[in-house]
Amino acid sequence: MQHVDPMQIKPDASTRMQALVGDFAGQSQGYYRRVFAHMMQAPGYAFTLNPAAGLLGPVWFGARGLWSWFLGFLVLETLAYIQIGLGLFGDLGRDARLRADQIAQTLDLRRQQIEAAETSGAASLEALKRAATSLEEALTGARLAADSADASGLVYLAVGLGLLLTFKFAAAALANWTLEGQFARWRSDRRVASGWSQLRMLLAGLITLAVVVISTAKFARPDAFPVLNAFPTDRDWRLGTGDWVQAGFDWLKTHGRGFFDGLTVGMRSLLDAIEVVLVGTPWPVVALVFVMLAYLSGGARVAIFTAAALAYLGLLDFWEKAMTTIALLGAAALISITLGIPLGIFCARRPAVFAVVRPVLDFMQSMPSFVYLIPVVAFIGSGKPAGVVATMIFGSPPVIRFTVLGLQQVPKTVREAALAFGATPRYLLWRVDLPLARKTIMAGVNQTILLSLAMVVVASLIGAKGLGEDVLEALQYAAAGQGILAGLAILFCALILDRIVAGKK
Repeated sequence: MQHVDPMQIKPDASTRMQALVGDFAGQSQGYYRRVFAHMMQAPGYAFTLNPAAGLLGPVWFGARGLWSWFLGFLVLETLAYIQIGLGLFGDLGRDARLRADQIAQTLDLRRQQIEAAETSGAASLEALKRAATSLEEALTGARLAADSADASGLVYLAVGLGLLLTFKFAAAALANWTLEGQFARWRSDRRVASGWSQLRMLLAGLITLAVVVISTAKFARPDAFPVLNAFPTDRDWRLGTGDWVQAGFDWLKTHGRGFFDGLTVGMRSLLDAIEVVLVGTPWPVVALVFVMLAYLSGGARVAIFTAAALAYLGLLDFWEKAMTTIALLGAAALISITLGIPLGIFCARRPAVFAVVRPVLDFMQSMPSFVYLIPVVAFIGSGKPAGVVATMIFGSPPVIRFTVLGLQQVPKTVREAALAFGATPRYLLWRVDLPLARKTIMAGVNQTILLSLAMVVVASLIGAKGLGEDVLEALQYAAAGQGILAGLAILFCALILDRIVAGKK
């Protein structure tokens, strides 16, 4: 916000500003008119103290609609109140007493063993007596530590009061500055919270009271409120829900057997075809094709790097597994791109559809990659087709999102100009939208390929062959050298594909 000298503002402008401040502030209008006038004289932070904010703390920020500051000061003051609670009625020696009780139980057991050894004349009698002496010393130390901790309540109380006063002062010093920033936002957007809301104050007060009381009780007297130590639940709920989910999987497998069998056959056929091209073709031909693609896409430097990376794969006996990995990756990426770009185009033209698809994409990207293997193995089984499906699910979201983003970023003026010259919807898509969105869409394709390659090691867990199998074996047998070499092979495969897809730009 641009700060100006109120003395240089024309009288009518100054009057309007004072009226705006009054409308925004609600209560204590005169105070905030003076404070804001002082703060507007110079840019940046101007030191002022707000007594109400210092007294009420987070409740003041909540009543003013400054919820982010409310949360920050709520956490800080709760920390201070916890220290005060520990000093006033906290069970400070609890941990030491629990340790003393455990030592006492062990000591009783050793004494029983000593009595039995004395009766039987066992040779371990002296060792048991030395152990009992050590336990007695440890028990005495634990009890002294408990008494010392119980006597340190005044220290916690002093620290808590010091922290609370510090946080109260910080709230008072920052309140007017944060409120002035909210006033600047309110002037341009009246949806921003303004005034002093009794409802917001009540809500903030209830939240503050609940958080402070619960937190202080939990840390000061943990044994008094067992419900605060663990979430109230029942193990049978999880078991029952798991059985219900398992029953759903079984029903889908039974009634969708034809679909899943067809999907498996289709995936295996595509994968076998790509493997015939990459693995069955003589290696010099495959290498020459990759080097030529790299030269045509990225130039001489990329071609030289590709040749060196392929030489690494061949000389260290990774060639066949690397081609198998690229075949699996190619099948998954081909399906992801073939389905993802049209779906992205459809979502970009229909926001309502994208509103439904977006949560699904969020779910696909947020779910850990290992979790994908559970339903895939349940419906398709293990092997390469399951690896293709898992890789496709993990790698599909970027190409869809980037396609939507690229089409949404096409300037409206360009589209309107094309429509004004009589462009048909098909012409507009193929000759205007897609060429202008090409760079963003290709970035999505690139991300899909790289994410698919990241699933290589994970897919090896369900029987997908390739370089991931070598990495998995290295992890199982702690073969660090072989694992690093296989990891570098995967890295070179990723870099080759990245350079070819990315091109010169």
